[in-house]
Amino acid sequence: MAAEAILLPDGHRLQVQRFEVTVAEWNRCHAEGACGLALQAPAALDPATTPATGINYLDAQDYLAWFNRRSGGGYRLPSSTEWQAMAKSVLPEAPDPIFTDPNLRWASAYLLETNAPRRLRAQGAFSTTAEGIADLDGSVWEWTSDCVQGPDVAPDRCAAFYVGGEHLAPLSYLVRDPARGGCATGTPPAHLGLRLVRDL
Repeated sequence: MAAEAILLPDGHRLQVQRFEVTVAEWNRCHAEGACGLALQAPAALDPATTPATGINYLDAQDYLAWFNRRSGGGYRLPSSTEWQAMAKSVLPEAPDPIFTDPNLRWASAYLLETNAPRRLRAQGAFSTTAEGIADLDGSVWEWTSDCVQGPDVAPDRCAAFYVGGEHLAPLSYLVRDPARGGCATGTPPAHLGLRLVRDL
């Protein structure tokens, strides 16, 4: 876990994993039969320090259920609001749009698109917040618990959830490879992974 809990704007405190779940951690879940997907780290990267990627929302729920059984419970995915709060200090501020005409919003997004990191790297390769949370500004975008259709939609009825990265992006719960489908605007996610949190 990160060295310090984060204090959210609503006053409650959240304990956050320092790093994203790794390939080695994920494969322990697979070895015990709780996660159907077996993962492999890219060549030259250590599974113990490589973020687990290629994970859809259902995969993340399998891991979460297994982790809670092993740890005594209480862990969950962050909400999109929580994710933005914990990443605020390391993400760049959104630039002002070039065009104010709503019909030209696509052009603003295209012209202002940043050079976000795309290559998968070992944990700790990107920024660390004051609380000790690493890589929120990295190439792995993280699943949140928030349904794109709104809070009144039950998770098992939700078609898409937000992932946190350079910006919040809506993705189908089935997507493992964001290059094959995902957000409608802004930079598309490079890799999909997860990080767990716990209320204090």
